[in-house]
Amino acid sequence: MAGPRDVSAREAEVLSALAGDRSNAQIARHLHISVRTVESHVSSLLRKYGVSDRRELARLAELEGVDPARAHGFTAPTGPGTSFVGREQDRAELVAALASNRLVSLLGPGGVGKTRLALRVAAEVGENYPYGGAVVDLVPVRPGFVVAAVAEALQVREQPPQTLTDAVVGRLTQGRTLLVLDNCEHVVADVGDLVARILTEAPETAVLATSRERIGVAGERPLRLGPLEGSEAEQLFRDRAALVAPEFSGTEQTDIAAQVCAGVDGVPLAIELAAARAGSLGPDGLLAALDDRLRLLAGGRGPNERHHSLAQVIGWSYDLLDDDERALFRRLGVFVGGFDLAAVGGVAPGSSRGELSDLLGRLTDKSLLHRSQHAGTSRWRMLETVRVYALEELGRSGEYDEVAVLHLAWAGAVAADLEARLEAGEEWQAEFDQVTADLRAAVSHPEADVRRLARRLAHLTFARKRFVEAHDHYLTAAAHATDSAELYDDLRDAADATLTVADGTEAYHLMLRAADRAAAEGNHELQQEALAYVVMMMNRYEVQPPVPADRGAGLLAADADTVQVRIARAWVARFELEPAEAAVAAARQSTDPLAMMNALDVCGTALGGAGRLRDARRLAEERLELAATLPEHDPRAVAEIVDAYHVASTTAVAVGDLVEAVRLARLTDDPMHGHPFITGPRQVRAFALGGLLDEAVRAADEMYSSWLAAGRPPHAWMSSAAALAALAHGLLGTGREPVWHARALEMARVRTPAAGPNLQAASAFVAARLALHHNDTRAAGAVVRGAFADFPEPWWVPYAHAAGAELAVVAGLADAERYVERASAAENLWSDAVVLRIGARRTGDPAAVAEVATAFERIGARFEQKVTLEL
Repeated sequence: MAGPRDVSAREAEVLSALAGDRSNAQIARHLHISVRTVESHVSSLLRKYGVSDRRELARLAELEGVDPARAHGFTAPTGPGTSFVGREQDRAELVAALASNRLVSLLGPGGVGKTRLALRVAAEVGENYPYGGAVVDLVPVRPGFVVAAVAEALQVREQPPQTLTDAVVGRLTQGRTLLVLDNCEHVVADVGDLVARILTEAPETAVLATSRERIGVAGERPLRLGPLEGSEAEQLFRDRAALVAPEFSGTEQTDIAAQVCAGVDGVPLAIELAAARAGSLGPDGLLAALDDRLRLLAGGRGPNERHHSLAQVIGWSYDLLDDDERALFRRLGVFVGGFDLAAVGGVAPGSSRGELSDLLGRLTDKSLLHRSQHAGTSRWRMLETVRVYALEELGRSGEYDEVAVLHLAWAGAVAADLEARLEAGEEWQAEFDQVTADLRAAVSHPEADVRRLARRLAHLTFARKRFVEAHDHYLTAAAHATDSAELYDDLRDAADATLTVADGTEAYHLMLRAADRAAAEGNHELQQEALAYVVMMMNRYEVQPPVPADRGAGLLAADADTVQVRIARAWVARFELEPAEAAVAAARQSTDPLAMMNALDVCGTALGGAGRLRDARRLAEERLELAATLPEHDPRAVAEIVDAYHVASTTAVAVGDLVEAVRLARLTDDPMHGHPFITGPRQVRAFALGGLLDEAVRAADEMYSSWLAAGRPPHAWMSSAAALAALAHGLLGTGREPVWHARALEMARVRTPAAGPNLQAASAFVAARLALHHNDTRAAGAVVRGAFADFPEPWWVPYAHAAGAELAVVAGLADAERYVERASAAENLWSDAVVLRIGARRTGDPAAVAEVATAFERIGARFEQKVTLEL
């Protein structure tokens, strides 16, 4: 998060306190200052950040959990060899261009200094962007992964079915943000697509791109960066040469500096490469080498072309290497994202670690490599222009195919080691993040064992919670499957990766494909396994096309009797207890924990349909305990774990245990914690019923906004949460309950609540509860009848019945007693408390009212406790 540089320490404390949604009085007590002082600081912060209200200040403070007093985070390089020389006119033009344009592209040949100038200007203007931003180095990024790189830099998580692009654009819509996209030329089409969306949908975001060619997006303001000239170029040479040869620091070598800079046409990278040789060649040797090189470049092509290509400058440095240095330099070009000593050994197996370490040091000294330190381990990286040259030389040498195979073998070994560490519970994430780009590059190699690497890359990616990318890697593995068994494994894992983020339709079609392949190969058992999964999905998740009339029973062969088939048959008859209990018995006997999770779910569904909500709750608790023993890196396990949290919350609400429902809503160890589609609905429901109405409203806003951003996916199961958001607004008196009633219908894709199975009971409950709250009994008869309709889903029935019964009593309906009797039969603590309140209303006994308030307090229903005490 960016912040103005003149924010005082006390103002930063006040801003940080605003993130906790505290009032001025609470902040004053927290910081031991007066309320008037807090008010003064808030006014000052509003002015300094240029925002209109304290709510937006709080959003600024909460953004990614960053300290509000921290600087904006755009920093120019520091340290030896990083001083910024010259470019004052270019810098001023770039600053001015950013002030009046939202897309500025800094263009020029490789090595001309685009990155350094962009970082310098970003550091200078960063304070103008209160929502910060990021610098995204696209050098290691392959086509198709630009959005992933930007998301990682912005710390944006996938929120499928919302695309990662939608999530990135959503982050950039939050306020004034600066995005620096560095080295775009090799992915310019992908960059153009992303930037076009940003300019359209994130009107307060500016993009500064560096590239060798224009991005090609309307509104682009290109600025061309030429070579350094005259004294600026010579100063850069002297600064860099002095690091390795102190005699170059003075003015004695001005003529040599001028000749070298002219010889390489003032290209900053070329100047630095030449300066790096000053220590080993000395002034005379440097000029001699330059003269030799110029004569070579001039051969047959005329003197004016010798300086125009950076490749010629890199080639000069390359020609100054000895044979061993050249051989290693060429091979290092296969690494996309950098490498350590072990990786180098993988592509240069004929050399010892000592020899390789020495060669790496020599190449680093000559500025062909850049070394950094990560967790005590040295890593090296080539500038992209240098890497491209190395690859070209590798091709010319005839070694490319050999080295590519070695690179693939190295990638496979690294992926295998990382996967083993993942499964052993050891640290693996940091190293995986460093090698991800190379693993992605290696998996595109046309070799037979790519499937194994693709599966490992998919597994590791899934464990890093990049679920959509993991799905794609599993499909890459599937493309190399040799038989139906391998294809089943690949498609099953891809399906479960999508189920993790509630995309039942994609999973459904993948498993149909697996079943078709098994059938074609005559593998009847595997075909039935795949079809059993298909049947389970069509009854358990929302899929397109809609579920057939027989709910998939016709897909299951009469002679099939595996555990999975038994569970599938139970899902076909999902509200019938006998097949569900038989499925649980079979799963317990099999000792397969995933089968057990599935069977417990279908049995809990059947118990709920029979009105045995407390028994369903007990199975949900057993399932949640079992989920804690499953690995959170396995797509098949995580799909069940995520559903276990969902069902645990649903059944806690169904029995009126709102304390537990709120606890589950706040959990951070859920694999999908923070995902608006998965955790948002359970938060809205729990918070609304628990009387945490402001929190319910905020969670609902985030849920709905994300749903819109994802293109309104068909997730009717979210609609009951929208109905509960209407309840929260109605109880708060915001006047927005009609808006949320409409949104509930929109999510359910129906015109009336009665037409939506997921919405009907929840909507009837909300209608009755709000009529009671507003003391509106004009249509009480119709509302009460709606609350006692035949509902297709069991979980909200107790709430509808209890609210309907209380409304019937308050309205004085003739058959109110019958409704109260029906409400009394529910297995729900909230309903029980409402029935007690009905009795207290009738007697007016203060002791009875206090008893009811205590009952609501015990189950965590704060609002109901409050209104009961007001009776």
